Amino acid sequence: METREIAGKTLAFDADGNLANLADWNEEIAQALATEEGIESLTDRHWLVLNYMRSEFQEKGDAPSIRKLTKESGVDTKELYQLFPKGPAKKAARIAGLPKPKGCI
Repeated sequence: METREIAGKTLAFDADGNLANLADWNEEIAQALATEEGIESLTDRHWLVLNYMRSEFQEKGDAPSIRKLTKESGVDTKELYQLFPKGPAKKAARIAGLPKPKGCI
């Protein structure tokens, strides 16, 4: 398990580079993780996806797949790839402080 300093806190990360402890997540951490992923600022549309993912995870215990994201979050596939380029479900889960979705490679 790797530890890194993000937004002034020392945080543990799993083998996939996602937060190991979900309770460590907050909006400041999310913005710092987004910046690491090349997303300069999180817009309302980013937050729509991130909050949907966190809600689904709390309800079902797993981050939603890209298919579920596009069907239920209110953000279509094209926009999802614009918001979170190169692997939107995996990248959004990382920023949302969640483990990698089970369907992601």
